Amino acid sequence: MDTASNAVFWQEKWERGETGFHEPQANPLLTRHIAALDLLAGAQIFVPLCGMSQDMVWLAGQGYHVTGCELSDVAVRRFFSDLGLTPAIVQAGPLRRFFAGSISILEGNIFDLTPGLLGPMDAIYDRAALIAFPEDLRRAYVAHLLSLTGPVPELLVTLDYDQSCLKGPPFSVSEASLRSYYGKAYTLTLLESRAVEGGLKGRCPASENVWRLSPLLPSS
Repeated sequence: MDTASNAVFWQEKWERGETGFHEPQANPLLTRHIAALDLLAGAQIFVPLCGMSQDMVWLAGQGYHVTGCELSDVAVRRFFSDLGLTPAIVQAGPLRRFFAGSISILEGNIFDLTPGLLGPMDAIYDRAALIAFPEDLRRAYVAHLLSLTGPVPELLVTLDYDQSCLKGPPFSVSEASLRSYYGKAYTLTLLESRAVEGGLKGRCPASENVWRLSPLLPSS
């Protein structure tokens, strides 16, 4: 699958209201482990493929400035509407920036996002992006993410399950795959692994894993 086909797939998901992946509350792996990134108050956090994630609301409530990127206009508008907010909207190159308070969402394809449009980021929180991409697009996604932010601290949530049990998305991402994607720029530390209650989509035993990605120090 190429990036354009993947974008169409997710746009249609939102338009049909097929959003079972949306969590109505902040993910407990985020709330338990954000401190592992050792961020300063007011840090800028990037949330790729953010959807309507309540994780952004929680992060903003902790005093961080949050910037998401989301393909679906439906998701972006509903996110602010559900919060009772009317965002300002400005054009940002091929994307549009919606913002209110300390939350900003860039609406459009993440592969059209540039470092200049995003601005400097202090950290990344990825719960839904890496696992949304099929294997043949993941390496391109990781390379693009690094081009956007550089190697900044990241909190990454993945799923691990028998891919033959479920086609995905969300996709299973093994530790070996993670290390092949990120190992040249980061040290990876598994912070917690928990079983998905009832199995993934009620069918497949799965674990949800949270990783801290710490930038490697440049060699002298």
